Amino acid sequence: MSQLKELPFAALQFYATAPYPCSYLPQQQARSQVAAPGHLIHADTYSQLIDQGFRRSGLFTYRPHCDNCRACLPVRVDTTRFTPNRTQQRTLKRHQQLRPLVAELSWSSEHYALYARYQALRHPGGGMDDDSRTQYSEFLLASRVNTRLVEFREEDGTLRMVSIIDVLEQGLSSVYTFYDPDATGSLGTYSILWQIQQCRQLGLPWLYLGYWIEKSAKMAYKAAFGPAQYRYNGTWHDQPPLPDVSL
Repeated sequence: MSQLKELPFAALQFYATAPYPCSYLPQQQARSQVAAPGHLIHADTYSQLIDQGFRRSGLFTYRPHCDNCRACLPVRVDTTRFTPNRTQQRTLKRHQQLRPLVAELSWSSEHYALYARYQALRHPGGGMDDDSRTQYSEFLLASRVNTRLVEFREEDGTLRMVSIIDVLEQGLSSVYTFYDPDATGSLGTYSILWQIQQCRQLGLPWLYLGYWIEKSAKMAYKAAFGPAQYRYNGTWHDQPPLPDVSL
């Protein structure tokens, strides 16, 4: 059976995109390495790919492949050793009244309205605040892997947050979270803490948080979750590289 599982991965091809403006570092050009064909990337194959630093956006599976930059580091939290700090403990307590519910990965006008408000207030001018319904669906609702959409509601039914999560062989992957931008108490942090708890309940050692960039303020929150591992030079390490280490 292991040979059958390996066949789709062996049949994949990888190609580099043309350069495009980096979303995280100003004045930088980025490129991505894309895995194709997409129809061969099922749950087992994607578990192997994400362990090699890949990520997905809808049906698009990629990893950074920039010509002169290695700033993007895949990061995963060691859920077996993670202990929340005092601030994170307060966040857990503050939002303990929220009720998580796994919902169908499908279009919801309620979800989209929350997403649009979140983008407009939290990421204005970044290009995502004017996303259309089609772009939203392609970004978050298209998946060939084992994906969960989790709603977080108040006791009165008010929707506060939605998290899209992929279930892997070795952990969970936090795809994207959007929440009520007017709410207080670090809902984004709460989402990650909740996903760490889910990993523990499922007996999964890793929560994959995508990419961390030391010089990007947008990525700074990921450093608050540890112990963690960072992937560079083809393997996972318990610490990010020193500034003078070549990648």
